[in-house]
Amino acid sequence: MEQLNTTETNTTLEKKQSIYSLQLNELREWLKDHGEKPFRAEQIFDWLYKKRAIEFEEMSNLSKGLREQLANHFQITTLNTVIQQTSSDGTIKFLFELHDGYSIETVLMRHDYGNSVCVTTQVGCRIGCTFCASTLGGLKRHLEAGEIVAQVVKVQKALDESAERVSSVVIMGIGEPFDNYDNMLSFLKIINHENGLNIGARHITVSTSGIIPKIYQFADENMQINFAISLHAPNTELRTRLMPINKAYKLDDLMKAVRYYIDKTGRRVSFEYGLFGGVNDTVEHAEELAALIRGLKCHVNLIPVNYVPERDYVRTPKDKIFAFEKTLKNHGINVTIRREHGHDIDAACGQLRAKERKEETM
Repeated sequence: MEQLNTTETNTTLEKKQSIYSLQLNELREWLKDHGEKPFRAEQIFDWLYKKRAIEFEEMSNLSKGLREQLANHFQITTLNTVIQQTSSDGTIKFLFELHDGYSIETVLMRHDYGNSVCVTTQVGCRIGCTFCASTLGGLKRHLEAGEIVAQVVKVQKALDESAERVSSVVIMGIGEPFDNYDNMLSFLKIINHENGLNIGARHITVSTSGIIPKIYQFADENMQINFAISLHAPNTELRTRLMPINKAYKLDDLMKAVRYYIDKTGRRVSFEYGLFGGVNDTVEHAEELAALIRGLKCHVNLIPVNYVPERDYVRTPKDKIFAFEKTLKNHGINVTIRREHGHDIDAACGQLRAKERKEETM
C-alpha cells in the first residue's frame, strides 16, 4: 500500500471518523443532533466495549435507520495484525497495520496482578531520544483517539478467548503521548469510563519525556491517572546527550513542573531511568540522581535496557544495577528494578517496527 507523507496524513486523507474516538457525552450530543435519543449512546457503547461488535449491523437493538446513519458517519476501527510475537514469559508483541498502511506496536504484558497493555500514540516520534528505536524515521502522524482505543480493544478480543481481561494500561509505546495531548486525553477518558472499557484510573499510567507546558496542563486535569517521567539522566548535560528534548525543556524547569504536579494533585510521580552501560549507570550518577529528586513524592523505576541494533547502547551489568539501586535506597529513595519482559522477542519500543517496516524508519 502506498505510504502517505507526514504533511498529507492529517489533512488530505479522506476517511470516516473512528467511533472509538467519541467519548460517551460526545456520542450523546451527536445522536441528539441527528434526531436520535441520547440514551442510545449507552447501547452503542455496550456494543462496542462489552460485546466488542465490529459492524454496526450487529447492533440489533438499534433501528435500521440509526445503524445506517452510524455506518455513513463512522467506522469501527480495525487493526490488521501483521506480526504477533509471543515470548516465553507470556509477553505478546503485536505489529498492527493502520488504514493508511503505516504500522504501530502494541504489547501485552502478563503480571501476577493481571494483564497490562502498552499502547502507541503516534506513528513514529519526533523527540529523538538517542537510545530509542521509536524515533527512527521521525514522526509520520498522530494517532486519533480511536486508533489508540482500538489497540486495547484488539488485545481484549484476543484475551476474550481465554476469559481474561485487560486490567491495566500504560501509555509508553511508540510516540510521545503529550505531543498528541488531546487525542491521548480522549483515549484516557474513554477507556476509564464505566460504560467504556472500565479500566480504573489508578490502573492507567501515562509517561512523557518532558513536554513541560503539557505537564502543567495535565496536572490541572486532576485525574487519578498514574504519571511517569522518562528521566534517564541525573544532570542536564547528560540528559541533553541522551534526550535532545532537554535542549527545549531544561531539566531544572522539568523538575519545577514535576513539583507543581505533585503539589496540585497530591500524587506520586514515577521517574523512568534506563540504565545504559558506561553512560549513566555509576554510583556517582546514582548519588546525583538522589540529590536531584530528594524530598519529592516519587518512585524510581530502573530499567535494564533492551539492546537495539540501530543504537550503540549496551545493558548495564547486574552488579552495577544492584549497586545503583542500593545507593538510591541508602538515600531513602523508593526504587525498584523493572522486571524484564519479552527478552526473547523484539521487545524494545519500536524495535519490531524498525525491523519489519524499514521503509517507515529509514
